[in-house]
Amino acid sequence: MASDVVIRPARAEDEREVAELFRSAWSRVSEPGPRRPADAALFDERHPVEGFLVAESAGRIVGYVIQAPASPLETNRHVRHIRGLAVLESARGLGVGRALVEAVCGAARAAGARRMTLRVLGHNEPAQRLYRRCGFAVVGVLPEEFLLDGVYVDDVWMSRSLADPDGSGQP
Repeated sequence: MASDVVIRPARAEDEREVAELFRSAWSRVSEPGPRRPADAALFDERHPVEGFLVAESAGRIVGYVIQAPASPLETNRHVRHIRGLAVLESARGLGVGRALVEAVCGAARAAGARRMTLRVLGHNEPAQRLYRRCGFAVVGVLPEEFLLDGVYVDDVWMSRSLADPDGSGQP
């Protein structure tokens, strides 16, 4: 990773910059939902600022990751879920994505979580490679879950243990 990149919790005043990155990174390769309106708030009840970590370089946000409880059930509070990850195009290939994933897994582990899960579109090979490098494994596939621009796309579920630092399953 570029040595000048710092991963930190997002702050309320980051919303405009994170929302711009969110909109610039949106594509059918990574998003099954509609594009958010330009004036839509990003930090909201479903995406509270506390769930975001940002990567900052030279005073500019170059990436973010969003995590939240996997469900509202108390019986599964030990599982966290990555709800989104984006890296500014000019910062890709520098290790920012991996640093964000490792940081969010570390934060979840420190808060008592034992497992991290995520969903990724089947045709998003770059994201799947990143997650595999970070210790995630495919735990299920919902075939043809989404119809995107006339093409059926699988929904791939991935997971990793947080009980050990590298997610390998080894203590």
